[in-house]
Amino acid sequence: MYLKLAKRFLIETDKRSLWKLAWNMGWKGTRSVQKHKQRLKRGEVFPPFLYVSIINSCNLRCQGCWVDVAAKQEIIQPEAFHKLVRECQEMGNVFFGIVGGEPFMHPHLLDMLAEHPDCYFQVFTNGQFITDERAQRLRRMANVTPLISVEGNEIVSDQRRGRNGVWSKTMEGLKNCLRHRVFTGVCTSLCQTNIDDLLTEKWIDRLINMGVMYTWFHVYRPMGPDSNPQLCLTPEQQLKARRFVVEMRAKKPIIIVDAYFDGEGQALCPAATGISHHINPWGDIEPCPIVQFTKESIHAGEKDPRTLREKFLQSEFLRDFRKLAQSSTRGCIVLERPDLLKQLVEKHGAKDATVRGTALAELKSLQIRTSQYNPGSEIPEKNWMYRFAKRYWFNDFGVYDGYDHSRTAAPGLVDKTETAV
Repeated sequence: MYLKLAKRFLIETDKRSLWKLAWNMGWKGTRSVQKHKQRLKRGEVFPPFLYVSIINSCNLRCQGCWVDVAAKQEIIQPEAFHKLVRECQEMGNVFFGIVGGEPFMHPHLLDMLAEHPDCYFQVFTNGQFITDERAQRLRRMANVTPLISVEGNEIVSDQRRGRNGVWSKTMEGLKNCLRHRVFTGVCTSLCQTNIDDLLTEKWIDRLINMGVMYTWFHVYRPMGPDSNPQLCLTPEQQLKARRFVVEMRAKKPIIIVDAYFDGEGQALCPAATGISHHINPWGDIEPCPIVQFTKESIHAGEKDPRTLREKFLQSEFLRDFRKLAQSSTRGCIVLERPDLLKQLVEKHGAKDATVRGTALAELKSLQIRTSQYNPGSEIPEKNWMYRFAKRYWFNDFGVYDGYDHSRTAAPGLVDKTETAV
C-alpha cells in the first residue's frame, strides 16, 4: 500500500504541486504545530491552522447549511486577507482552510492566494466554478488544493444541495483538476441519505482510479435555522464511519483525513485543543464555523486597535470556550452540551455573528445529540504513518488531562448506544 501511494504521488501529481505540498504543508506545517505546542506550555493559544470563510454567498442551497448564503454578499477584501495571512505568518503559521459560502464565487480568490506562494491553502468547494482555465492556474500556483464536496449519487446530490444537475457539474470541476494533475481531494458530509453509497470500498476505489489523492468523511451536524435532524447518523453509524476510515487507511493508496480523533482513537475537538479557529466573511473571530458567536474581529479599529496576535492571546471568550469544551466532553460541545455553550455566550455577551440574528435561539432549541465522543469504543489507528503523525502533530496536546467527562456529559451521552441522533 505504501509503495502504491508513493507511486501515485509521483506519477499522478504535478511535481511542483508535490514540492509545495511537502515543503509548505509538510515541513512548515509541522513546524507551526511545534510552535503551537511551545505556546501552550506558556499558556498561550494562537491556532496553527485557521479556517477563513472569505464569502457568504453560494450557488447551492444545501440541507442544514448554517451560512447565510442568501443574504447580501459579504467578502473578505484582499487587503484584509493579506494582512491576516502576514500576521499569522509572524506566528509561524502557513496553512489556511478557505471556506464560504462557495469560495470560488469570491472575485479575487486565486489572485489573493497567489500572493502567498510560501503558504498552503485548502479550498472547500462544490467544484462547479473550477473551469479548465482555473484548473490550469491552480496547477501553476501549486500551493492550493481544492477539496471538492460530493454529497451522494445523482439523485441524492440534487436533494442534498438544493439544485438540479449538481452531480454532473461538480464532477466536471473535479475532472478539470485531475486532468491538470492538481493535488485534489473529495469530501463528503456523511448523513442518512448518502452513507450507504459513499462509505464504501467501491467509492474509495473509484476515487483512486479517477486520480483523487485524498478524501475526507465529515459527519453531518444539525445546525442552522433549518437543521434537518432527520439526516443525522445514529451512534452506531458514527462508529461504523470511524471503523471504515481506520480500515481503509491501512489498505488503500489514498490519504483519508479526519479531524476528530488522535492515533489511539480518542475523540477530540480541534477548537478545544486550540489547533484551529474560524474567521467569518465579516472578519469576526469564532471558535469554529458552527459556533457563530464572537467578541473579536481581525479588523483593527479605534475600539480595538490590538494586533491579531494580541486578540487571540487575550480573548477571554475564546479562552473560556476552550476551557468549557475541554471540561465538558472530548466530542462536540455544540451537539452534546448546547446548554452550557448558551450560558457561556450570555456570560460574555458575545455577538451573534449571523445575518439572520437567530443563532442564540437556534442554540437554545438544539436537542442533545451524540458526536464523535464514544468512551469505551475507541478505535486506534492501524496504519503506523497515521499513528506516528498524530502522536506528534495532531492530538489533544494534554488539554483534556484531569477531566472526568462522564460526570459532565449531558444525560444519555455516557452510553452512546442509548441516544439516537
